[in-house]
Amino acid sequence: MTPSDPIENRKSKIENPLALQVQDLRKVFPARGGFLSRKAPKVAVDGVSFEIPRGSTLALVGESGSGKSTVGLMILDLLPATSGRILFNGRLLEGGRSRQLRREIQVVFQDPYASLNARMQVREALTEGMVIHGLGTNAKEREDRAAELLGKVGLRPDSLNRYPHEFSGGQRQRIAIARALSVQPSFLVLDEPTSALDVSIQSQVLNLLRGLQSEMGLTYLFITHNLGVVEYLADEVCVMERGQIVERGTVEQVFDRPQQVYTQRLLASLPLADPSQRRLLAETS
Repeated sequence: MTPSDPIENRKSKIENPLALQVQDLRKVFPARGGFLSRKAPKVAVDGVSFEIPRGSTLALVGESGSGKSTVGLMILDLLPATSGRILFNGRLLEGGRSRQLRREIQVVFQDPYASLNARMQVREALTEGMVIHGLGTNAKEREDRAAELLGKVGLRPDSLNRYPHEFSGGQRQRIAIARALSVQPSFLVLDEPTSALDVSIQSQVLNLLRGLQSEMGLTYLFITHNLGVVEYLADEVCVMERGQIVERGTVEQVFDRPQQVYTQRLLASLPLADPSQRRLLAETS
């Protein structure tokens, strides 16, 4: 097997030190309807644990309501955990995180139409975070960096002078990716980053994310309901159902030898069910 083999590259990445550790994470939402309500609290995430090696991608997969996006929000400190621990590069993440930690962990949301401020030119969108985090010595340096980022995501530098409504959905998501990268993070939470895009554009964005990861050494948590896009990007997969992880393994293990009925049902819903025809094949000994 040659060093350029994609399966071998996956194995070598998985041996790297851990970037993120999630330990027994739990989120319970109080019952709606006031103090006297008879409704039970909603357990959205129930004892979830996983690790992501530095430079690799873990896909968190499940149907709507499985709890996967709630996990992402807790990692981003946009939602407090009820219990459990999150460690980033060995440091315990708690509420009121330092500016440094907030810079290192960034997010690309599902809807590029909603995630960009319609009143901001692309220039402002890409340099705002740099200003907040003190990156760049002056406006010219920050603008040059923004133009460089546009090039990395496949857009022209003159896009800096335009507004989000002047771009297609795929282009807006590229801008959203550039914005996330503008503060030089090492970890990205990708929350359904392609689900709002046409199928023809999805593969372009996934290939872009894979290329950026290889070039910049990024670590990804890839949250999605669609197993069909997982094998383009992920090294490992955690399948969530009703707030719990019900199956975990490498892409090859989960796609070719699913153990749980729930996972088998998700895979059966894919347009292409024959594993021998998929891009990534399990290696046979």
